[in-house]
Amino acid sequence: MKVDNEVMALLSASRTEENKLFITGGQLDKSLYQRLDKTLKAAGGKWNTKAKAHLFAGDAADAIENILMTGEVTVPQDFGFFPTPPNVAKQAADLAMIGDGMMVLEPSAGRGALAVAANSAAVGVMVDMHELLPDNHKALIDLKLPLSGISEPGDFLQVEPKPIYDRVLMNPPFDKKRSDIHHVVHALKFLKPGGRLVAIMPSGVTFRDDALTRDFRGIVEQRGGSIETLPEASFKQAGTMVNTVLVVIPAAA
Repeated sequence: MKVDNEVMALLSASRTEENKLFITGGQLDKSLYQRLDKTLKAAGGKWNTKAKAHLFAGDAADAIENILMTGEVTVPQDFGFFPTPPNVAKQAADLAMIGDGMMVLEPSAGRGALAVAANSAAVGVMVDMHELLPDNHKALIDLKLPLSGISEPGDFLQVEPKPIYDRVLMNPPFDKKRSDIHHVVHALKFLKPGGRLVAIMPSGVTFRDDALTRDFRGIVEQRGGSIETLPEASFKQAGTMVNTVLVVIPAAA
């Protein structure tokens, strides 16, 4: 997320004290303050009235140093992360037809909405999760799901495939690099024979005419899979109006 010059100037003139960030320069107009507050929230800071400062979990100077150097603040959406709404997660888990005692993989697990749905779908389900973003990774640990394994933070595309999972349930990144397709194709390599993958993807996979997307639709058709359209604005509460579909792909015969 780009940070505008007025906010950059305020951050440059700010004062830090351990985990506190103090903005100098007197009263700010509403628009400028809202932009500043949005930037600091994205960087992990929260306004504390008693301290009269934005408080960070760690050192405040460290938190804003990268912003001052790059003019940007990284937010989860920069990585294509849009959390799965609970109703969509349940619909995906239902399509996965998860049975008792199955091993389920959730790649790029985010905050674990699909893992929660998988655990609720049957008895004794074991869910393994991979997640790139440290804050999301911590949230997954805090879920304390039964019988779950969480790998160290890292890029799922770099994980060596092991075909040990009965089901893969996933909401891959939504971005302009078509990461969703790359993630789903990689995830198929983790299915055991007879397995089944269900992925939430942008609806572009149904109509884009580039080679990557055509080849992906070919995989779905070849394996007897399906693509089901979700209602418009299904991810509005997650921060995007991208239309989405549920893609079902059986393991290779």
